[in-house]
Amino acid sequence: GPGAIASSADAWFFCAMVERDPATAERALIALGDNICWGESAINLSRKFGEGMLARITKDDTRARAAFDAARAEQEKIVQAQPDYGPALCVLSMIDAALGRKEEALEKGRRAIALLPVEKDSINGSRMIQYFAITAAWAGENDLALEQLQRGLRAPAASVALSYGVLKLHPFWDPLRGDPRFEKIVADLAPK
Repeated sequence: GPGAIASSADAWFFCAMVERDPATAERALIALGDNICWGESAINLSRKFGEGMLARITKDDTRARAAFDAARAEQEKIVQAQPDYGPALCVLSMIDAALGRKEEALEKGRRAIALLPVEKDSINGSRMIQYFAITAAWAGENDLALEQLQRGLRAPAASVALSYGVLKLHPFWDPLRGDPRFEKIVADLAPK
């Protein structure tokens, strides 16, 4: 039925992003409506976030900034309503990194980890570490990103975001591509 596409548009968007197919990703975003573009456990990335990611892969900085600004306004409301909820703060840290707000991004990412440590919640605590690695990479802090990536890979709950395929293909990890340490991590995760 016509409404069925919305329920799988997030997967469609994800596939289009890893294939670097902007036209298909755009169609998937339209089909998403107001649904999230990426969700993993408690991490929920909004459609505006997806629009920012799409603009980044097409190198449209103006559109990326506008989308991430809009995503930030939405996410800030969520954080204000739940100031001690690590996953919401984690998403805001990624958005801040995308907007070039390096210090705010790193501070929020660290706070998200402190609010929801692995010892308190093995699944979502692991996600805080794993997505902080993305935040650090986007903030240009490759050493910190790789440290957190290694830590995330050792965390109790494995994440889709840290699978071989996602690390190898998803734009989340583009800032680390070409770094021999990152390439070694990806190669070590490759199916044998």
